[in-house]
Order: sequence, then structure tokens, then C-alpha cells
Amino acid sequence: MKRKTIMRMYSAACAGIALLTLSACGGGGDPLETDDDDAATDGDSAELVVGSQQYYSNTIIAEIYAQVLEHEGHEVQREFEIGQREVYIPELESGAIDVFPEYTGNLAAYIDPDTDSGDPDSVHAALVDVLPEGLEALDYAAATDQDSYVVTAEFAEENNLTTVADLDDVDEDLSIAANSEFETRPYGIGGLADTYGVELTLVPVEDSGGPLTLRALLDGDVEVANIYSADPAIEDNDLVILEDTESLVLPQNVVPVVSENVDDQARDAINEVQSVLDQQALLDINAYSQSTQDSPADVAQWWLDDQGMLD
Repeated sequence: MKRKTIMRMYSAACAGIALLTLSACGGGGDPLETDDDDAATDGDSAELVVGSQQYYSNTIIAEIYAQVLEHEGHEVQREFEIGQREVYIPELESGAIDVFPEYTGNLAAYIDPDTDSGDPDSVHAALVDVLPEGLEALDYAAATDQDSYVVTAEFAEENNLTTVADLDDVDEDLSIAANSEFETRPYGIGGLADTYGVELTLVPVEDSGGPLTLRALLDGDVEVANIYSADPAIEDNDLVILEDTESLVLPQNVVPVVSENVDDQARDAINEVQSVLDQQALLDINAYSQSTQDSPADVAQWWLDDQGMLD
């Protein structure tokens, strides 16, 4: 039995920033193929496929999971930098991927756009309820990486901006740099108009709030950018996150989504990571990655060693 090849969605715009895409690809073969139907749940007797989004921070978290699983004796195949949810969710549902770092609110709203806002516990519970059969959300971490509406400090000061709603008072046409799927996300173009009355024109930049998105904002090509809240670039460039007073963006705590192939030992190992992955830890991981330009494997090992989780 051959598992279909997982698609890659690499934007042409991102081709020139290899140092920041931090990709790492898995090997060939079918990680789900076994000699016995029960082998996939028999400890380390079957490979577990760990996937990640095309976003450096997500890839590092996936690598952290992979190294912890290997430390516990599991064989791991890495399928990183897959792309966005439209690509990898079907792979999760099919069982081609076993472990994937996700974000509670965004995933819940992707599956069910009517997911209500709320505290992290209720959003996690909503995610558990809407996940397709065969998938499970493990413990969510304290760490979050929120989609955020970001402007430069100069633009915020010139227009008296502190909240997303304040954008409606700006007397000029406004544009936002974000991935193309921002057009249809609940917190995207339509959501901003419906919730805040804010009309923005999307300028697609396909690097998930990365350096190209940042450059578009700093160069003045756009007035607003969708940058994840745990990105060190926000503080490094004195950017301003506009307050989302209506909670248009749901809590986005880091959460592993796993298949039925992931046994209790593996789940416990991943949940141990979740228990120590707080906001400062994620900020430290992202800052270390961007300052050193190390591979996801090296960044993950650095952090796990610092936590004593590979002893």
C-alpha cells in the first residue's frame, strides 16, 4: 500500500528566503504500512509521521515533538513545510499524518466557522467536538501564536490607533499583507468588515507573516500586516499590535492533533512538552531561531536540552 505523496505549497515569493523557511523533509516509504493491523498501536513498532505548516515556528514545534518521540523509542518520519490547512487537513483525515502542531481557535473555526469566541478551555473543548473522526486534540499549551493586526508605531501615532476598530476612522484606503487565504478566513477581510466595519484590501504575501510580510509593512507597501503574535520581529521593529476588542481572533493556543496510530506512551511524551511550552518559551524559541538561523532540528534540540527533556 502506498500513501499518496503529501503536497507542498511553496510560494514563488518565498523562494528567495531559504534561511528563514527552515524546511526539513521526510524520507520515502509508507509510514503507516505494517505487517499487522494492530502494529500501529503497539508502542514503537510503527513509524509516526510528524507534519508541520509552512511556517518556521510551527516546523520547530513539530521537530520538538519528533525528537521527544524518538527519545521515547518511536520511529519518526518527518513531513515538514506542507503548507496551509487546505492541504494538510485532508492528509490528517486520511491517516497519512499522525502528529501535527496546530492552534486551537484557528483550527476550530476552520472546521466550523460558527465556533464562538471564549476562553482557552472552551475553545479547546469546541475543537475536540468538531474534529473529524479518528483525530484527537491533546493538551493545549499556555503558548499562543495569535493572528494579529499589526501597524508601524509611526502609523499608529499619526492616526491615533490602539484598536482594530480605530482603523475605520483612518481617512485613506488601507491594505493588509497576509497569506491569500486571509481573504476567506473568519478573522480576515470579511470578518473585519462585519465585526468592525473596517474595509481592507488584501495584498497576498505567501510567507505566513514572515520576512516578506514584514518588509511590505516597513516599506509602506501596506498599512497593516497579519503577523503572528509570538514573532520577535514585532518587538524588534517597534511594531504595534492593534487590540482585538471584539475577540474576532479566537485564542490560538498551540495544540497537537494526533491520529489513532499514536499510542498512550507517545501521547504522554507530547503532552509533557505541552506542559512546559508557555508564552515565554515560544518567544525564546522563535528569537533563538531567527538570531542563529539554525535548522529546526538544532533549535529544537537546544530548547529540549535546556528543558532537560532529552536526558
